[in-house]
Amino acid sequence: QVQVVESGGGWVQPGGSLTLTCVHSGSIFTINAVGWYHQAPGKQRELVAAITSGGSTNYPDFGSGKGRFTISRDNAKNAVYLQMNSLKPEDTGVYSCNAEGAGDLYGMDFWGKGTLVTVGS
Repeated sequence: QVQVVESGGGWVQPGGSLTLTCVHSGSIFTINAVGWYHQAPGKQRELVAAITSGGSTNYPDFGSGKGRFTISRDNAKNAVYLQMNSLKPEDTGVYSCNAEGAGDLYGMDFWGKGTLVTVGS
């Protein structure tokens, strides 16, 4: 099994920035794409951004963070980052990290518990 842990959430004023970190216990041989998901209060979880082990990124066209959020990864640290700029109150919610299995773990998904982001004045 692969453990996934998110960190970096907190309270920030509108217009501010935060960087979230996702660390997993897999490797480039067992984990392929990693995605950041946002669940606002009372709403369904949605994909914000994803990145493959090769560095290809995906920002859903109607994603809430497109143009403001940037995903990156450091394979040596098994870490994926989400840089969030120009934050808005509607960005409030739990941000979770999903790691997609590869190799022997192909077809499996591993989730962290999430980190809470609150945007308010």
